[in-house]
Amino acid sequence: MRYKLVKGTKDIFLNDINKWQYIESTSKKILEDFGYSEIRTPIFESTDLFSRSIGVSTDIVEKEMYSFKDKKGRDLTLRPEGTASIVRAYVEHSLVPPVKFYHIGTMYRYEKPQSGRYREFYQIGIEAIGSISPFIDCEVIDLALFLLSKLGLTNLKIRLNSIGCRKCREVYKKILLEYLKKKELCKDCIRRMNLNPFRVLDCKNEQCIRVTSTPPSILNSLCEDCKKHFAEVKEILAEYKISYFEDPRLFRGLDYYTKTTFEIVTDELGAKNSVLGGGRYDYLVEELGGDSTPAIGWAFGVDRLVLALESAKFRFPDESKKLIFIAWTTETAKKQAFKIARRLRTEEFRCEMNYEKSLKAQLKLADRLEAKLTVIVGTHELKEGKVILRNMEDGSQRKIDIEKIELELKQIMC
Repeated sequence: MRYKLVKGTKDIFLNDINKWQYIESTSKKILEDFGYSEIRTPIFESTDLFSRSIGVSTDIVEKEMYSFKDKKGRDLTLRPEGTASIVRAYVEHSLVPPVKFYHIGTMYRYEKPQSGRYREFYQIGIEAIGSISPFIDCEVIDLALFLLSKLGLTNLKIRLNSIGCRKCREVYKKILLEYLKKKELCKDCIRRMNLNPFRVLDCKNEQCIRVTSTPPSILNSLCEDCKKHFAEVKEILAEYKISYFEDPRLFRGLDYYTKTTFEIVTDELGAKNSVLGGGRYDYLVEELGGDSTPAIGWAFGVDRLVLALESAKFRFPDESKKLIFIAWTTETAKKQAFKIARRLRTEEFRCEMNYEKSLKAQLKLADRLEAKLTVIVGTHELKEGKVILRNMEDGSQRKIDIEKIELELKQIMC
């Protein structure tokens, strides 16, 4: 019996894995340059952790979480996002603010698979815990823009909003409810309206999007503190010439957000053009058992970023071009070829060889693997203390001393 992929998942290998590795390695370097350190949390947690932090009326909790009972009857869920787990770790380990983490890993949501969206998807994100300063808001937005640009995306735009604090939202909630009561909404939004009317603004139903396209702005309901914070964020962004456009409809899909929320969009993804999103979550640490601690973060899906870069015709670095293939002509030469491969690998060269095929078949394999160079170890050349170095791009070849292989390769590969 042959088995197939579970719907909403995919295998990543060969040329595709190079794209993921490029994004991950570039992101790690830049995030660490900005002072963030990596954190790895379990892929499953208590179900209550996610339902409490994300919000019981969200699509994620209501429809998309992969939840199950373990053998002792405990309710567990595969993580649908990264922030809740990191805040749980922050509280559980009694970390002292300020703390800046980044995470790279898989997330799980049971939603309709479509281009760039999977039920198992890969995400890179950051969390900056411990600062209320509007400068940290601007830092994380600037970092997001800088990282996406360095990864190869162009024509990026920032959508920016403030959704205020608890006090602001209570005022706005009444205004929004009056507005929504006059609209023809989907069944989910009608049910959610009294639970959490803000979720209606995040509905993906085309009818709901159309009839709620011009809701009353929450910016008119902000308290003095939230107005001041948002004004300072915009002033700092303007001072450093970081362009943005205000979007009062931007609420994001998670209940824990407060004050500053933002998305970065690109023209490379069509109508569903968001590539990165985030915002403040100043109450979450306290809600999960810690002290009152402000925090902000963002995340992007690697799958969607790859799709955007491919649409933009971005040329990913090709690691196969750095491959050195070691070929041999006889059994005696094979032993020496193996010895040479070991030498080169200890010097951190990327090498491959085959132990069964003829020389002709080995060279075909080297070509299929897109090796840059092939070292051919032959019995006759070994008697001279030499090997043949073949350029796989133009077919030219020459003899070099065995003892000077590393030196020759370093000069060529650099």
